[in-house]
Amino acid sequence: QVDRFLYQLRLSDDALRDVAARFQAEMLKGLGRDTNPTAAVKMLPSFVRSLPDGSEKGDFLAVDLGGSQFRAHQVKVFDDGRQSSQLESKFYPTPKEVTQGNGAELFDYIADCLLDFMETKNLKHKKLPLGFTFSFPCKQTKLEEGVLLAWTKHFKVRGVQDTDVVSSLRKALQKHKASLDIDVDVLALVNDTVGTMMTCGYDDQRCEVGLIIGTGTNACYMEEMRHIDLVEGDEGRMCINTEWGAFGDDGALDDLRTEFDRELDLGSLNPGKQLFEKMISSLYLGELVRLILLKMTKEGLLFNGKVSTALLTKGKIEMRHVSAMEKYKEGLSNTKEILTELNLFPSEEDCVAVQHVCTIVSFRSANLCAAALAAILSRLRENKKLLRMRTTVGIDGGLYKTHPQYAKRLHKVVRRLVPSCDVRFVLSESGSGRGAAMVTAVALRLAARRQHLDAVLAPFLLPLHTLAQVRDKMRAELEYGLKRDAQGSATVKMLPTYVCGMPDGTEKGKFLALDLGGTNFRVLLVKIKSGRRRSVQMYNKIFAIPLEIMQGTGEELFDHIVQCIAEFLEYMGIKGARLPLGFTFSFPCRQASIDKGTLVGWTKGFKATDCEGEDVVDMLREAIRRRNEFDLDIVALVNDTVGTMMTCGYEDPNCEIGLIAGTGSNVCYMEDMKNIEIVEGNEGKMCINTEWGAFGDNGCIDNIRTKYDQEVDEGSLNPGKQRYEKMTSGMYLGEIVRQILIDLTKQGLLFRGHISESLRKRGIFETKFLSQIESDRLALLQVRRILQQLGLDSTCDDSIIVKEVCGVVSRRAAQLCGAGLAAIVEKKRENRGVERLQITVGVDGTLYKLHPHFSRVLRETVKELAPQCDVTFMLSEDGSGKGAALITAVAKRLHNVGQK
Repeated sequence: QVDRFLYQLRLSDDALRDVAARFQAEMLKGLGRDTNPTAAVKMLPSFVRSLPDGSEKGDFLAVDLGGSQFRAHQVKVFDDGRQSSQLESKFYPTPKEVTQGNGAELFDYIADCLLDFMETKNLKHKKLPLGFTFSFPCKQTKLEEGVLLAWTKHFKVRGVQDTDVVSSLRKALQKHKASLDIDVDVLALVNDTVGTMMTCGYDDQRCEVGLIIGTGTNACYMEEMRHIDLVEGDEGRMCINTEWGAFGDDGALDDLRTEFDRELDLGSLNPGKQLFEKMISSLYLGELVRLILLKMTKEGLLFNGKVSTALLTKGKIEMRHVSAMEKYKEGLSNTKEILTELNLFPSEEDCVAVQHVCTIVSFRSANLCAAALAAILSRLRENKKLLRMRTTVGIDGGLYKTHPQYAKRLHKVVRRLVPSCDVRFVLSESGSGRGAAMVTAVALRLAARRQHLDAVLAPFLLPLHTLAQVRDKMRAELEYGLKRDAQGSATVKMLPTYVCGMPDGTEKGKFLALDLGGTNFRVLLVKIKSGRRRSVQMYNKIFAIPLEIMQGTGEELFDHIVQCIAEFLEYMGIKGARLPLGFTFSFPCRQASIDKGTLVGWTKGFKATDCEGEDVVDMLREAIRRRNEFDLDIVALVNDTVGTMMTCGYEDPNCEIGLIAGTGSNVCYMEDMKNIEIVEGNEGKMCINTEWGAFGDNGCIDNIRTKYDQEVDEGSLNPGKQRYEKMTSGMYLGEIVRQILIDLTKQGLLFRGHISESLRKRGIFETKFLSQIESDRLALLQVRRILQQLGLDSTCDDSIIVKEVCGVVSRRAAQLCGAGLAAIVEKKRENRGVERLQITVGVDGTLYKLHPHFSRVLRETVKELAPQCDVTFMLSEDGSGKGAALITAVAKRLHNVGQK
């Protein structure tokens, strides 16, 4: 008969999994911008963005309103390497006239208690930061601002709902400031649940869930920012205060609520609200037991059917009675004693039945709490994309601490419901006091870190007027490089390429192309068809260039190239044919004709001796002669940038500029012959290879170079050279990032101040990692994995900083590249003498193609700095291979026309 009464209170694991699924659905509603207004579970952002990392220190005050007593605390946090802290507290009563009076009286009372505490501890003349633990649902828009949504527990203070409780406390403190010489700065509004998580997080960095099971109940956890629609920004995490006590207020738990739950709710201060809390918190469990015992007695199942005054009196059975009656050994004797005190005079059978009721009621509370907690843990695991997760839950609250069986039951059920989570439960020590201080300490640490970080990154943030100056300086250097008398002294070399025409569609035949410009070398056979079915077919083979060849002798380098050509000709079965060849050589060359080019200087890590100042076409011919296996007709020496322009020009006749934004950085464009003083003739156009990577080698952009740029330059193979390229190209951006990360780590802002061995290695931070880290699709967890691959053990906060550093470095690179390009398009517009220019830029390079934001920032910068130019960007398909063949084909066509 007793079990019949209690049947509805028993919940199977399947029923609990269903509750967990319902709660997860409610969490999603609360996180969504559109669904939040109608969600029962409010999922309130707390603006706590980080857990303690052990570097927090200082003296803090905390006040705590929300339980049966008001508390003031002084917390000392020591930076002694042992993560220790010291807490001193004083308790004050919360009389009914305060908890159910008006708002001004409440906050004056808090200020008076705090003042008394400060006098007791001799703190009156110190300026101390204060954390305000306010254990009621608040809507926060900042860490130090919160509007009360509704009172819960036994509080019902007039005139506070829908107002900012922090400004009310500040006003009350302000009254005392002048007269009593106290100076307190309220820095953080903290929910006690969040405080619990932060306290445990100080000792255990895996702690990312806080749970309160006492007079009230609530949970918080660290959610990914990208899932929180109510707060701007996608980076990092933020603690969400679920306010799960209201779960079921929309009817989601109606099928699980019993007649006793309904009766209890109707008799409460807030009928229809906090329904989940009323099923599990200690404030209501004793009353639930009373209502069940009353009905059982009325039906003659207990106490011989005699209903005593105690059973009719609301609140007569409290949680302490329930806990005492459930004690393992002395439970039955306790039950007899308590019931006798309540004038119920029980029999032995009555005691057993009452103890059974208490067990079932508290067991249901633990079960429901475990189901909702399981939903949170599952969400954390899904957010992290882990098959198995280890985490810690920080817990506080009288029911959990004092009930003899509650903790064990909760742990057991949670582990059964989420077997894929290894959960550690840690009891919080004064979550509302120490926790509030921790939130305040973390806030101070983050604010100080933000200040330092802003100072480090400020030189990379280039305003529009600075970029306009870069554009104007680039323009001046372009003009200077075209002058005859500037040839020895110009840093932007403006090299004539002797490419005087663009493809016209009549090109045809078989051509060989060589492509040397990085760590790989390619040989290609290109078949070009003209006419209506015009097409380009390519066959290629890639060969590696070992470091010892890159940095050996010139003879060794060219012998290696010829060996690769021989292998390719053999492979294609064309060793006997004397095919026209275009040689893409992606290094600065001064050309005297289309098939003659003297190397000005190596870039991109090449350092082969006896090459600078020599004709590279002659060196290639010499190497072919030395091998004496085949002969080739070397028609054109091609720069990869020119090849890029030609490839796009084959598709779009409007293309007269080529841009490379990859390992290196360069631009070429079709210049009017009349402006090129070092080449005879004024008719037509010729492609100029600007070699703009050397822009700034004369010091003209030193004002925007940072100490990190200088460190990268000094550690490079060619110090003092290619300065613009070192600020804009893929080969160097990762190294700039590494230098910044080292500096930030030295300042204690990253990786807990520890510079790992891998971070000390030059070149470890490749530019491809920048592209991966800055990808919008990549969650911070994946950023952490990339950093771990590099041997960098990062926290979530570290990952945010690394992502930001990568962002400013690559953004500056794109903006500087855009400023240079704006100078070129403006020059083209003035050359043509038009009000508005329409032009296409052919682009190649991994930075432009693969980086998630580089191309967009580049385009935006050109638009802002050259507003009279409509620039179309066209991706080049294999400028160095196909482009070289097209240049060779155009050169052959023009040569034939010349002969005729």
